[in-house]
Amino acid sequence: MKTVFLAAAAVAAVIVPQAASAQIDSMRLGVMKHNICVSDCKNADKESGVNVNGELRFSSPDWLAWAGAPHPYVMASVNTDGNTSYGGVGLEWDWQFAQGWRFEPGFGYVIHNGAVNNPYASGTQEAFDYSQDHVLLGSKDLFRTSLVVTWELSSAWAVQGIYEHLSHGQILGSGRNQGMDEIGVRAVWRFN
Repeated sequence: MKTVFLAAAAVAAVIVPQAASAQIDSMRLGVMKHNICVSDCKNADKESGVNVNGELRFSSPDWLAWAGAPHPYVMASVNTDGNTSYGGVGLEWDWQFAQGWRFEPGFGYVIHNGAVNNPYASGTQEAFDYSQDHVLLGSKDLFRTSLVVTWELSSAWAVQGIYEHLSHGQILGSGRNQGMDEIGVRAVWRFN
């Protein structure tokens, strides 16, 4: 675990300063339906509220051309009911697939304030009650994968539909890995 943390810190140490000195490409702000059912519905809807999602995306630096010129981003997502919130960094690709439409898949790393494991002894009523209201994410460090479809309204404005999945994938943690899915809409303001 220590090695993974050090590797993530090294990657962040390279990406974040370069992204900060890079030009901001766009700002994204929206709302996400928190913890929806996608494929494994037994953990969906355990936490209430919506998440307010904000992201700053930067122009792709020249040194990332070899990887398809992804855009570095910094993001935060805050739950309106005090449930799981998170923030992180990552890379997002950007491909136009039709006039005025773009597909933007992304991959990143986030840290959250939600439940990792059940604090109560297994088999007790307290443990059962706690597991009914909390997604047990298994690690404070999670991967964030996102799929975004963007509709360009003008050169400066766009609207996005976004799906994201949070999970440690048995790489950043072990044991519990209930994961979390969210879906939402965001407004995009591009800087020209």
